[in-house]
Amino acid sequence: MASVARLRSVVVDCPEPAELARFYAQVAGGTPEEESPDWVVLQVPGGPRLAFQRVSGLTPPQWPRSDRDAQQFHLDFDAGSTWEEVDAAHEKVLALGARPLDLEDREKKDFQVYADPAGHPFCLCRIEHG
Repeated sequence: MASVARLRSVVVDCPEPAELARFYAQVAGGTPEEESPDWVVLQVPGGPRLAFQRVSGLTPPQWPRSDRDAQQFHLDFDAGSTWEEVDAAHEKVLALGARPLDLEDREKKDFQVYADPAGHPFCLCRIEHG
């Protein structure tokens, strides 16, 4: 099927674009480029372009509620093929300011859920590389 358009960016609303772009640059790589105080872009190496847009009064989603303030979307990160790699990534994202939301049943789910410094959910996933 032919596409109508190409995906340019995933845009994340947040109160502090430069701060959140730096967080994700440390998680996924790349260098944030501030186009204005209200708009910062991060080209993830080998991945998507993430843009961070200032929104005042942002209410972050409530995990795991979907009846109000639904998460709308979240980012999944390949943290490695072993739980040792995921555990190392876990320690690093906590040091960067993430907070755990769901660390239960990881053997069944192969992922763990965190909130970034602005409150958006993201996952560290254990991905079998074959």
